[in-house]
Amino acid sequence: MKTVNVLDCSVLKCAYNINNKCHTPAITVGSMCPRCESYMKGSAKGGDPGVNGMVGSCHEGSCKFNESLECGAPGIHVGEHMWHADCKTFAKR
Repeated sequence: MKTVNVLDCSVLKCAYNINNKCHTPAITVGSMCPRCESYMKGSAKGGDPGVNGMVGSCHEGSCKFNESLECGAPGIHVGEHMWHADCKTFAKR
């Protein structure tokens, strides 16, 4: 199983976003929508600046990239959706 990189994140209010890059080791995608469940709003920055975020698991069953609860996309983009972060690479089956 390959891991999928978070290519960029435009959710500037996320504690793991440093210079439009995700710096938590792994995110989980999905619940009510292709939401980034690792999103944490805050001005204090967290994560490891030397780490590029990856998709740990995907719970969004209606996404064409979901393969056995893992992401099969070549890489994902995360962006703002209303009050939370979403996987913008999501594509309906």
